[in-house]
Amino acid sequence: MYGFIYHLTMMRSKRYIKKTYGADFWKQFKQSSDAVFKKVVKELPDIGESIFSFNYAYVPSYVAWYKSMQKLGLDRKQADDLMWKMNEKMLLSVPKPFLHMVGKAYLNSFRKKAARHVERQKAGVLHPNDWLIDYRNIDDNSFEIDIRRCGFVTVAEQYGVRDMLPGICGVDYMISHYMGNGFSRTKVLGDGDECCNCHYELTGKCPLHAPAGMK
Repeated sequence: MYGFIYHLTMMRSKRYIKKTYGADFWKQFKQSSDAVFKKVVKELPDIGESIFSFNYAYVPSYVAWYKSMQKLGLDRKQADDLMWKMNEKMLLSVPKPFLHMVGKAYLNSFRKKAARHVERQKAGVLHPNDWLIDYRNIDDNSFEIDIRRCGFVTVAEQYGVRDMLPGICGVDYMISHYMGNGFSRTKVLGDGDECCNCHYELTGKCPLHAPAGMK
């Protein structure tokens, strides 16, 4: 999964990056990203059968891309914007009607497994890179999780790319927007808050970017 996410996103983003920053930038970016990605994949521990395994699969790519953007002199805003665009290019590889189906199915699966995840974290058997959450079922269409520990934050700090947060956290809005899910939060670990207080709706509306007062 690591390789699939990385290579698909690079392929989908190549034209945009070359058009925006030039062919030489793309060549250097790819060379640097490829090297960092291979290194991180070799070093990154497996977190096992976690409900956040798919999220975790993005970690090597995010580390590789952000470190390479820093190396090539992009400032924080430029890097955040490019990370956002690359995620959007990857996500929209899937036709929008299918994204709606995938979004609802993913959240349904998540809520069914959330209680078990909480049980495992109480038993102290989760990997240190796994997520720690509080879970609340609201009704048939909605639930909430408070994320107390996030694998993105943990690994970003290990690899010296803490600055990719909270920029990358905003991708949650993009994903929910295109998948036809409702999503909102007012706190995020990546911005120094004590948790990410996430509210999800299987069927709902979500803006493409976090609105004023949200994160």
